[in-house]
Amino acid sequence: MPRRRIGFWYRFAAVICKPPLVVLLRRDWRGMEHIPAEGGFITAVNHNSHIDPFAYAHFQYNTGRVPRFLAKSGLFKKGFVGAAMRGTGQIPVYRESTDALSAFRAAIDAVDRGECVAFYPEGTLTRDPAGWPMTGKTGAARVALQTKCPVIPVAQWGCNELLPPYAKKPHLLPRKTHRVLAGPPVDLTRFYDREMTAELLKEATEVIMAAITRQLEEIRGEKAPETPYDPRRERIEQRRRTKAQTETQRSGQQTASPVQSAQTAQSAQEEGLGK
Repeated sequence: MPRRRIGFWYRFAAVICKPPLVVLLRRDWRGMEHIPAEGGFITAVNHNSHIDPFAYAHFQYNTGRVPRFLAKSGLFKKGFVGAAMRGTGQIPVYRESTDALSAFRAAIDAVDRGECVAFYPEGTLTRDPAGWPMTGKTGAARVALQTKCPVIPVAQWGCNELLPPYAKKPHLLPRKTHRVLAGPPVDLTRFYDREMTAELLKEATEVIMAAITRQLEEIRGEKAPETPYDPRRERIEQRRRTKAQTETQRSGQQTASPVQSAQTAQSAQEEGLGK
């Protein structure tokens, strides 16, 4: 697959990042044949370690189609980091925008120019206790339906064993293996040319996340939970549990008060303090 539109900054980043990645991680990379040789497309990738964007970028770089990641617009204003972000063609996301489509306009433009745009649909590191993909946000689906470009589901595993989510120290030994499996394009044609409602985007996102999860099941050799972990649902459930626990404690205190008063009076009488 020919290398195209890589440029100085991406090659410079590769010179810096590839050596430590090669030292720290073995590679088991499959599915490169599903990465389109030409034209714009999206990759939708699971996220389970702070270092997996670098390892995944290494995989994608080796296909000849470098990824353009979405990143907070503020990063593009910070000295060397900003210069590297701009030089490597990363895509700023202006989160202050109230128009969801405008927030991804740069991603849409990149796809229209024939670029690869990499999405982490979960939006953050997975909080699933077993490391499975969570429910996704709708940005990737929105861009995919707007452009009708291929969406390649990509699953990865292994960086989380080197640096688990939210861990402060890596587990260097034994040496870990970064496993990647890219799958065939997700079929979203049934969503084309329909009104882009919140429900439609949610359904399309679920299809994308299910495809990523199937790829990860193959890598891990086990089945994922039937229902993906939903952080929002978990927060609601946690608030419900906290409220129920508080109400139980209050009820217990109210019930115990008369008994405690009687016990205190009896104890005082036994000690000769009662009148």
